[in-house]
Amino acid sequence: MNKFTTLTGVAAPLEMANVDTDMIIPKQYLKTIKRTGLGRGLFSELRFKDDGSENPDFVLNKPAYRQAKILVAGDNFGCGSSREHAPWALLDFGISCVISTSFADIFYNNCFKNGILPIKVTQKDLDKLMDDAVRGANATLSIDLAAQEIRGPDGGVIRFEIDPFRKHCLMNGLDDIGLTLEKSSKIAGFENKAKAERPWL
Repeated sequence: MNKFTTLTGVAAPLEMANVDTDMIIPKQYLKTIKRTGLGRGLFSELRFKDDGSENPDFVLNKPAYRQAKILVAGDNFGCGSSREHAPWALLDFGISCVISTSFADIFYNNCFKNGILPIKVTQKDLDKLMDDAVRGANATLSIDLAAQEIRGPDGGVIRFEIDPFRKHCLMNGLDDIGLTLEKSSKIAGFENKAKAERPWL
């Protein structure tokens, strides 16, 4: 998993509440267990028309937001079914931070396990960040995870809270496998001791 320390990029405003995981990555894209290539399916029912052409009205199809790295979204982001493909699709598209007032628990947990930083802010702060994001190409936000700060294009600073353990994992690029591998010497020691004590196994 890639480390997340700082991020500076364009923020796209998704002014919708209750964006569920089926909206993020529709069910037809769940046939794969690969984490790559899912960016094409991100919000596909909103991004594309029935004939496959782009919907010019959807925010991520607008020129200013095609390279967005941050998503500023409405309340209860990531609700619905517990598909890990949702954070995979966001990351594959290039979005590694989502800011909202609240997240569905499973989606929130899945973000941390896949290198995405989900940030919870107050409604007042979200309104300010949404207003910043509406500026288009000038909507550059800077995220500093160590300082737990979001810096807006006007120099304003919004602080956010995050669980210290999850912060440690993101900053060091540690998913569940990475955390296990940190104990590899102890695991090897246990295995060697077990073999010596029970060689018949």
